[in-house]
Amino acid sequence: MDVLLLGASGRIGRRIAAELLDRGHAVTGVSRSGTVEGIDHAQFTAIAGDATDPDQIGRLAAGHDAVGSALGPGEDDSPAVLEEMMRATIEGLRRASVDRLVWTGGAGGLEVTPGTKLVETEEFPDDWEDLARAAIDAYEVLREADDLEWTYLAPAAMIEPGERTGEYRTADGELVADDDGESHISMEDFAVAFADELENADALYTYLGVGY
Repeated sequence: MDVLLLGASGRIGRRIAAELLDRGHAVTGVSRSGTVEGIDHAQFTAIAGDATDPDQIGRLAAGHDAVGSALGPGEDDSPAVLEEMMRATIEGLRRASVDRLVWTGGAGGLEVTPGTKLVETEEFPDDWEDLARAAIDAYEVLREADDLEWTYLAPAAMIEPGERTGEYRTADGELVADDDGESHISMEDFAVAFADELENADALYTYLGVGY
């Protein structure tokens, strides 16, 4: 596939790009600066783009088979920019006639018990709440885009650089945790899950939790 990857310069974005390239896909990596450090591959192109501008996204997405997102707010951005980027991405895909989108979401909207989201628990850090609720708002926008084949892929509560094992579990709308109640995944294995979903489209129209 030819994949347009938004947010390719971030820690998760770079790992998604590397995973897709290792599988033989071509990747156009979009960042604000137009540079993506650490990736040198014949099938990779780095390009500058504004993820809040539907015109730009439409032009960049044209001719690609799918769009992936590892977007997040910049240091100077309000968390609310996530919803703006979601709206721009959806409109850009429509203009480019690209209908496949896999979006890296947040764990805050996943349920830990029936009817209770992670962000609603006492243990959820106050410093992360605004970002988590902004990610949920962005998801609510995506839910209405029934003309696109989308998947909202959310990592475990803790995601950090680590080992690529190729192993992970998923749950529809639920936080994935191990037998000890710990919810975690490496960025490398999240990238594996992301690439698998982009290739196989097993979880269309789903808020999918990923973890060990």
